[in-house]
Amino acid sequence: MNVLLIGGGGREHALAWALSASPLLTTLHCAPGNPGIAEVATLAAIDVTDHAAVIAYCRRHAITFVVVGPEAPLVAGIADDLASAGIKVFGPSRTAAELEGSKGFTKDLCREFAIPTAAYERFTEPGPAKDYVRRMGAPIVIKADGLAAGKGVVVAMTLDEALAAVDMMFEGGMGAAGASVVVEAFMTGEEASFFALCDGDHALALATAQDHKRVGDGDTGPNTGGMGAYSPAPVMTPTLVERTMAEIIRPTLAAMKARGRPFKGVLFAGLMITAEGPKLIEYNCRFGDPECEVLMMRLKDDLLTLLLGAADGQLKTMSARWYDEAALTVVMAAKGYPGTPEKGTVIRGIERARALGGVEVFHAGTALKDGEVVAAGGRVLAVTATGRTVTEAQETAYRAVDLIDWPGGFCRRDIGWQAVAREGAAPAQD
Repeated sequence: MNVLLIGGGGREHALAWALSASPLLTTLHCAPGNPGIAEVATLAAIDVTDHAAVIAYCRRHAITFVVVGPEAPLVAGIADDLASAGIKVFGPSRTAAELEGSKGFTKDLCREFAIPTAAYERFTEPGPAKDYVRRMGAPIVIKADGLAAGKGVVVAMTLDEALAAVDMMFEGGMGAAGASVVVEAFMTGEEASFFALCDGDHALALATAQDHKRVGDGDTGPNTGGMGAYSPAPVMTPTLVERTMAEIIRPTLAAMKARGRPFKGVLFAGLMITAEGPKLIEYNCRFGDPECEVLMMRLKDDLLTLLLGAADGQLKTMSARWYDEAALTVVMAAKGYPGTPEKGTVIRGIERARALGGVEVFHAGTALKDGEVVAAGGRVLAVTATGRTVTEAQETAYRAVDLIDWPGGFCRRDIGWQAVAREGAAPAQD
């Protein structure tokens, strides 16, 4: 089978790495890809926003299955156009991808179908939004309705911060994504990332993960696209996994089908584990990044078979197995991120890091210049390791990080701290 993967970040490198091991695979192509992906796939120099060009490439190279990594092409309807051209695709339709494309759409769906989430209101003008903020008080959460590359959320701890966030969004600080704003109640608890493959009717729960959104150690500083992640998430007990499937994932699938928007692809639920149980923070319609990196390191079954099962409506009879080992990824970002990152700085030592046992270094924002790897984005590398425990995976990941020579980069030094604290507090086993 000839497969085309759409995207060029760390998520796509992890997917390409896993797909390349499939016995079903004949050739793997990736558009646009990156230098890391080029080690396992043929890079396609096509504009993925030009759906006609993507279809033409598929026909020219006998591609029979397309896997869409990022959210923007899905929200733009690439899955619909591929399906209309007779090409099988993993990823939701444009109308189903509105679960990520509009936070307001998702909140309204939750309200209508009694899916647990935070109380909220939607606004298209700053005045009423600020009145609501003053009425509710802080802490409170301000969200841009549209796609904002993982940065469209402000968790405001003070009233002044909340009012400033409203002004920032309506004044264009988030571009078109902030033309409409969702203001919602602050939820207390522990966050977790939950993934389920969906075929329109059935959902298959995948392994759990937890990520670190804030840029600084101790979960300080502004939100980012993600500075690291680990799997499994200790907070997600088997009971909480089943509650999430029963109270959030399955009702969402039923709701989307009832609305004529059956969801096929991967449903990524950002959860808050509250005293009352799991509540939905927001949905994404693709694998998380950097959660995908840790999931792919732990997946025991063939990824391509699972993705085909979702596309073909066969998940009812399928299961997914996972290695018992934990996995942890540390994102190395360019200095200046999440503001204006420094680009073009040279990175050396990646192969030294990869030579450690149980380590993969996924490229997230790199390019080649004069034969050397250079930074080409904000989040640049996802250094990922496995271990018997999260603590062991963390130790190995940071050993790998320290082998990478990149003065132009930085990372958090505490990825996985919640799980490590839990493991440290656990009683010794006989």
